[in-house]
Amino acid sequence: MAISAAPFATFLIVGPTCFFLGILFGNFPYDYNVIWTTPPAVEGLIDPREPYYQILETHLKFIHASPPLISRILHIVMGTGLLGFMLKLYKMSESNMLFDGASLVLYMIGVIVYITNIVKGLRIVTEGKYGETMAQYSEGDVIGREDSLKVLAASDTILALVLVGVLILQAGQWYAQKKEAAEIEEIEKQDQEEKKTRKGKESKKKQ
Repeated sequence: MAISAAPFATFLIVGPTCFFLGILFGNFPYDYNVIWTTPPAVEGLIDPREPYYQILETHLKFIHASPPLISRILHIVMGTGLLGFMLKLYKMSESNMLFDGASLVLYMIGVIVYITNIVKGLRIVTEGKYGETMAQYSEGDVIGREDSLKVLAASDTILALVLVGVLILQAGQWYAQKKEAAEIEEIEKQDQEEKKTRKGKESKKKQ
């Protein structure tokens, strides 16, 4: 069951996953007062979240204006995780189908959320055209500035949950493989003891 490349491939999956979780943890202070709690009312402000909207908006603009090297490193790390899945699923076993298959599904959900919500949202925030982009595609309700920022903050939470799921599945696979290896070792020991017992009985009969 064990594959020689499995430990290295697992490292290629777990490493990028933890890397992205670290980025999301860094964003959590900006997201906290936007979607997770209602800040205390401030005199003169209709919406107590307004200062935090501005902080988050400035933060997102700063991220989007970062040098191209930053996004390239991010995409390389993302591709490294996919490479790890390819290595583990190259010679597919039952364990790979269950744990790695489910992990890959979660990982791809994270990639889709990143492309559809994060990348697109960063462009909208930078341009400041919150309602105009959506108005081109629908004649219904238009997503405003506050809702757009909430969607971006919620996307961080979704990504965090998805990536934690990947780590849990990889840990579950490691535990299952370790448990199976221990059971196989125990069975082999019992077989060896039975063989020794049989040999001892046969030698006594010959005597």
